[in-house]
Formats: sequence, C-alpha cells, structure tokens
Amino acid sequence: MRVLMVSWEFPPVVVGGLGRHVHALSRELVAAGHEVVVLSRAPTGTDAGTHPTADVTVDGVRVLRVAEDPPELEFAADLVAWTLAMGHAMLRHALTALLPGWRPDVVHAHDWLVAHPSIALADALGVPLVATVHATEAGRHSGWLPGPLNRQVHSTEWWLAQRADEIITCSGAMRAEVAALHDLDPGAVHVVHNGIDPRRWRARSAAPAPAAGGPRIVFFGRLEYEKGVQDLIAALPGIRRRHRGTRLLVAGTGTQREMLGERVARHRVKGAVRFLGHLPDGELTALLRAADAVVLPSRYEPFGIVALEAAAVGATLVASTAGGLGELVRDGETGLGFAPGDVPGIADAVDRALADPAAARRRARAARARLRTDFSWPVIAAQTARIYAGAVPGGPRELPRPKIPTGNLFATHPPVLPGAPS
Repeated sequence: MRVLMVSWEFPPVVVGGLGRHVHALSRELVAAGHEVVVLSRAPTGTDAGTHPTADVTVDGVRVLRVAEDPPELEFAADLVAWTLAMGHAMLRHALTALLPGWRPDVVHAHDWLVAHPSIALADALGVPLVATVHATEAGRHSGWLPGPLNRQVHSTEWWLAQRADEIITCSGAMRAEVAALHDLDPGAVHVVHNGIDPRRWRARSAAPAPAAGGPRIVFFGRLEYEKGVQDLIAALPGIRRRHRGTRLLVAGTGTQREMLGERVARHRVKGAVRFLGHLPDGELTALLRAADAVVLPSRYEPFGIVALEAAAVGATLVASTAGGLGELVRDGETGLGFAPGDVPGIADAVDRALADPAAARRRARAARARLRTDFSWPVIAAQTARIYAGAVPGGPRELPRPKIPTGNLFATHPPVLPGAPS
C-alpha cells in the first residue's frame, strides 16, 4: 500500500514518544514492502531561510519536512494559531510538491495537531483516514478542561476522532478513554501497542558493580505533573527509612523542574536526589543498568514507552497502574505496581523490589522476554497494515461542535474498560 503519514514530530524533531513511534512504524512498514511518505515539519522557531522545506529519504521512508511560513507565531504563546499555520504549510506543500506525482491509498494522522491537513487531504483524495490518538487533553488534566485552550484542543480531538474512518489507540485504557470522551463505540477502536527495538538499548559493557552507600532508584522521562515524580519524591523518606542511603536519580527535562525542586526541599531529601537533565542514549542505558529499581509513578500515562525501554535494558520495574502502564507492567510478573498517586503504595512497592533482588531479576527477565512478542515493530506494523487494508473511505463529513460539560469529563463520561461492568 501507499501510506501518507502526517505527524508534527519526526526525528530529528522529537518532542515526546510520538516522533519515535512514527519513525519506527514507517520504517517497519517499508521493510514489509509498503511505500510510506511522512509529511512533517521543520524545528519550531525556524523559517524557510534557516530550514527550507526538505524532501529526503530516511531508512527507506520518504520524508517531506515542511518549513515554517513567515508569520511570527510562537508555539507556547500562540498554540492554536501556530498549529493552524503548520497545517496550512503541510497541506500546501503536499498539494504542490507531493501529490501531483504520487497518490496515497490511505492517510494516517497522528494526534490532533495534524487534524486539519489530514482531514483535508483525505477528503480531497477520497481515501480512508486512519487516526492514532496518542493522548487526550482531558486525560492530561485528570478529566478537566479548565480553560479555552483546553476546550479548543479537546474539540479538535473530537473532530478528528469523529471524522476518521478507523481509530487506533496504544492501549486498552486509552481505547476506553477515547471512546468515552469522543462519543465512539469502544468496539470500533483498535488497540495497537507502541513498540521498541531492543537492539537500541543493548548494553556495550559489563553490568555495573553494585554501588556503595545504598540503593539507587531512577526515574526517567518528561518532568511534567502527570508523570508523578512529585509522588515519588514524597515517598522517598519512607523508602530511606527502610533502605538506608537510598538515592533518587531523575533523568529528563520539563516544565515542572522548579516545582520538583521545591518538593525535594519540602520533604527534606535534598542530599538524596539528583536531577541529571537530558541524557544521551548511551548514558541513559548505563544509568538504567546501574539502577536497583526504575520507578515510573505516572498519574496519567496513555502507554508508557519508558517501561519498554527500561525492560529492554533489564531493569527492575516499579510502576503505577495508570493507563497503559498497568498493561505493560504486570504486578508480580514483569514488575511491581501501585495505584496512581498512592505515596505509601510507592514506598511499599519499592521496598518489595529492593528487599528481594532475586525475585526482581526474575521479573526483569520476564519483562524483557515479552518485548519479542507483544511489542516488536514487525508485529505492530503488520497489525497497522491490516487496519489500512480494511479501512473504507467515509468521505467528507460536516460535523457540529461537541457539547463540552463544564465539570469533570471523566465524571460525566467515565471510561469503561472492555469487559468491565458498565
């Protein structure tokens, strides 16, 4: 098949896990014999003078990296206007530089930021529109849409979900969430997990020697409120009472770095916490291999690719049951779990992991073995290709705006996991 993927991220433009997902999926589809073009963008804050539109081939994937247009727009300050401008530039370049000589069999949109160009292209070409919803605005805010911007994002997500001919989510939890928030039948939403290439995380040196001075627990990921690092910091005093000298190493960057520093001071663990910032892959791999436990305390997590990355290294996993994490880290089998936001539960789970290293190693081996079956990219690409093949173009649809409750959307539209009582 000829596949046009539309994504606001594609390496080297990477904001989160979405860009790496699109890169790996498109590469694997090409390896399976499909023809893939990715329509993406140049880095934020550049323009056609510094980063002109480029038409390149990456791992067999044709990538059209579209330059930003002249209007002075900032991502953080003008998000909706910036997104509309990005979509307009993508659409214009697709029409002038791509489609005259190439026509896709399917358009695959990744998240709300590319809803406008994706819908326009699918409508104009008369081909199926497949959309992967990687996260939701309400989910990121615990069910709330507190301001106009949040409601604008939510309504765009709803539009994309309603217009798409097929919807994909990365976990069963996300399927339930997307169906509830966007008025869909859960049975019509596909679950296709994110994947991982374990070779990227292969160690190139012997296992680190045990450290003197106490256990090392590691968090890595974005420093945002929904990642729950503040809860791990709050649990650290209790962990240190049971395991003297325990240190917390935090790898990553984000908007909540200052808040987390304040939490460290509040809980009087300044000497036990180090913020390492962004680490290159090699250093991150070494850090994870040296950890006595990798703790992922997310309050909201559509999938949790970091859990797969830690498993690929062979790390001991301790994770919340938020969203997709609860499907990736099976309590007692591939790791240890706790309820999102449960500070005593974090301390108890970390205590169990540190108290029985032999059992922790058995769980780590089970988690690593699962990568070859449930989370391999060839399997994921084949699942996605089957969805493409079964998609039927529904054609243009004129839709009203969604009615957005003023309260918590999870209270008015509670997600119900398949098989759970309604």
